[in-house]
This record gives sequence, C-alpha cells and structure tokens, in this order.
Amino acid sequence: MNQPIPFGVGRPADTGRDDIADVVQQVARGDKQAFSALYDALAPLVFGIVLRVVRDRAQSEEVTQEVMIELWRQAARYRPEAGSVTAWAATIAHRRAVDRVRSAQAATDREHAQAAREHATAFDETAEQVETRLESEQVRRCLRGLTELQRQAVTLAYYQGLTYREVAESLRTPLPTIKTRMRDGLIRLRDCMGVTT
Repeated sequence: MNQPIPFGVGRPADTGRDDIADVVQQVARGDKQAFSALYDALAPLVFGIVLRVVRDRAQSEEVTQEVMIELWRQAARYRPEAGSVTAWAATIAHRRAVDRVRSAQAATDREHAQAAREHATAFDETAEQVETRLESEQVRRCLRGLTELQRQAVTLAYYQGLTYREVAESLRTPLPTIKTRMRDGLIRLRDCMGVTT
C-alpha cells in the first residue's frame, strides 16, 4: 500500500487539490490509511456543511459519519474532471443533510397527522354516540305516542325483523289491520321525529 502524503507537506500550496485527488484514488483501492488522511482533511468541511443544514449537533455528527462512509464506498466513482474532491464531498454532504431534514420533517408530519386522526376519531366517536343516544331517546318518546297496536306492530317489524304476516300471526290480528296500523304508526313516527319526505 502506498502511504498518503500529508496535504501541503513538502509541496507547493497549489498542488493540494492534486494531493487529495491522489488520496481518493488510494481510498478507491481500499487503502485504510489513505481514508484516514481523507477523513482528517474532509470531516471538518463536511460537518460544517451538514450542521448549517441540519442545525442539530448530534444529528450532524451522524450525517457526517454517513457522508464519510459514502466517500469511502464511492471513492472509485470520483472523477477529477467533474470537479474537486472538496466539491464532490460538499455535494454529497449537502444532499445527505437535506435528506435528513426532509426525513425528520416527514416523520413529524406523519406523527401530527396520526395524532390529528386519533383526535378526530375520538371526537367523532363521542359525537356519534351522543347523537345516537339522542335519536334513540326521541324514537322512544315518539313510540310512546302511538296506540298499543301500532307500537307493538312497529316494534315487532323494525326491532325484531318480522314480516307483516309474522307480525299479524304474533299479535293474532288480521293482516290488513296490521298493515293499516303500521302505516298509520309510521306516519305518526315520521311526523313526531320531524322527518320530511
């Protein structure tokens, strides 16, 4: 393995870009010492970019580690003609930082939406229960306003699911009488409950 040369040591300042590009090539070949030198050279830059976007030190440290690992894995893909190593690293760092912010925002949005759904569901269930109770009470009150035969016929037909014929047999009343009583009873219920047709 080739030993990386520390940046700027024994070389003119303008060749630092070439030095770091050489180090990336060594990293692409799996040189761990070269990666250590690359890490030392780029981690502060990467961390600064990430921190400006993420604005949370702990998360910025995590994202910086992810970026550095990506630089290790993607070193073979680096092309000097596409730009400097620092520009390449800065682009990856910024992209990762933005992804982290978006991911965090999406998670927050999902949590808020879930909380809103749970709140709305609880409210809707409560409102529905109250409405059902009020309607049930109104039906009971209106049923009390029917004649005995009307109330019995309607109750058997609508609460027990009997047919007109079964209601007539159950109450030992002629079928035409049951039909008339139920029709009259339903009209009175409709009027009592304020239902318009």
